[in-house]
Amino acid sequence: MKTRAKDGIRKPNPKYALLSTTSSIPSEPSSFTQAIKNPKWKNAMADEFNALLTNRTWSLVPYNKGMNVVNCMWVYKIKQKSDGTIERYKARLVAKGYTQQIGMVY
Repeated sequence: MKTRAKDGIRKPNPKYALLSTTSSIPSEPSSFTQAIKNPKWKNAMADEFNALLTNRTWSLVPYNKGMNVVNCMWVYKIKQKSDGTIERYKARLVAKGYTQQIGMVY
């Protein structure tokens, strides 16, 4: 006789237990202060900044009082090869467009 409480309980399949491994890939930083401590992320940020300047998609302008400024933030991603090894550290400088107000900023 089976009780209802044990009806849906089964042992895990051993072949799926082999697939669970711990990842040796480092985690992505969640802030600029964490990223600046690692030279690999620092190089990735320098590459991104140089690409923005080279492509003339971004320029630094002096701040004047009364300007509506859209802030930016860094987004970090570790790119992996198909075998799971690290291909490169990628950093992107993105604008916080969600802070814009219709009719006021654009």
